[in-house]
Amino acid sequence: MLLIYNIGISLYFCAIYVASFFNKKAKLWLTGRNNVVYKKFEKSLWFHFASLGEFEQGRPLLEHARKNQPETKIVVTFFSPSGYEIRKNTPLADTVYYLPLDTASNAREFIEAINPEAAIFTKYEYWYHYFNELHKREIPLYVISGIFRPEQVFFKWYGGLHRKMLGFVTYFFVQDTTSKELLQTLGVSNVEVSGDTRFDRVWANAQHPTELPVINQFKNDHKLFIAGSTWPDDEALVATLVKDYADWKFIFAPHEIGEDKIEKLISLLPLNSVIRHSQIAVKAPPNPPQKGGLLITTDTKVSPTGGALERAYQTLIIDNIGMLSSLYQYADVAFIGGGFGVGIHNTLEAAAFGLPVIFGPNYDKFKEAKDLISIKGGYSINDEPELKATVAYITEDIQRYNETCREVKDYVMQNTGATKTIADHIHL
Repeated sequence: MLLIYNIGISLYFCAIYVASFFNKKAKLWLTGRNNVVYKKFEKSLWFHFASLGEFEQGRPLLEHARKNQPETKIVVTFFSPSGYEIRKNTPLADTVYYLPLDTASNAREFIEAINPEAAIFTKYEYWYHYFNELHKREIPLYVISGIFRPEQVFFKWYGGLHRKMLGFVTYFFVQDTTSKELLQTLGVSNVEVSGDTRFDRVWANAQHPTELPVINQFKNDHKLFIAGSTWPDDEALVATLVKDYADWKFIFAPHEIGEDKIEKLISLLPLNSVIRHSQIAVKAPPNPPQKGGLLITTDTKVSPTGGALERAYQTLIIDNIGMLSSLYQYADVAFIGGGFGVGIHNTLEAAAFGLPVIFGPNYDKFKEAKDLISIKGGYSINDEPELKATVAYITEDIQRYNETCREVKDYVMQNTGATKTIADHIHL
């Protein structure tokens, strides 16, 4: 099995190499791992995250470690460019790397360099050679906010190597009882139901969100519908609401912000109704339309018109990464993208502000989505009629809407505390 695993790793590298000639993300993945000289530490604490979402999920524990052990060097690694490129300069780490490809020599070289006292992996990503090397050196390895489902490879007849990896983990901190029980069927008893550290992260953010004056000006006392982390299928659906809710404002924050993606989204909105914020900030165009779309860039300073131009538009498109978690403070209803693809994105960022959340049908892997549905704070839709019926249901009864908002917010608050549980256990 190990031979097959090693061959698979080699084939994966070859696939990335070929893709790098025409795919920007693959090129970043490859070049970011070339000719890297790793800093040598006498000791460190190693946090690994698959991507940006896992970084935000594990961030509360990372912040706790930085605050309580300021003398300890912290090493952060990412597998994906979407995490590394955005958080490579985070002040929470002393150094940030792409995780080298999982080979025995890479694992040995990397671990020898950073010399971790402990390694903490968030949610998932199980790499045989790294786990094995940590185990051989008797370095504690923790998996936090873990989630396990019967369809995962660990529970298949061919999952022997992955079951072996579980044996290299010092302790599992899982999100729910189901995960603990599944691990126990494999004889894994070093596990605790601690909850999900994402609740701590989103709750803290909701208590002290970054103020965005230009968004407040754009909203201008209207109801606001935010579509966050959207993909084209999501955007095509939400765009149909714009004409039906002419007295509402709309914000789209796409998951991918390449120029072609933004232009395609703009094409779904009324013709000749889109203007870039960079143009507004330099020179206000004459005769702005009364309704339509506004494209806001990473430059979010207020326009020379004092906000009047922003207020003239109905739809705003965010083309930067990092604003979404603060945008939700201004919203009344949120749509979370990804549900028509491999799975929905972060519903908890919106729920922490007490927002009802709508998403597509692919949410089975997300416990929090099921929980929100159970308290009637989350709604899964399959098509345009269901979306419109759901929005109408959420907004037509103000008393029911307010009760829903309270229940959603309480749900998030009541599920905080995982960070403290984990930190106390591993003495961070």
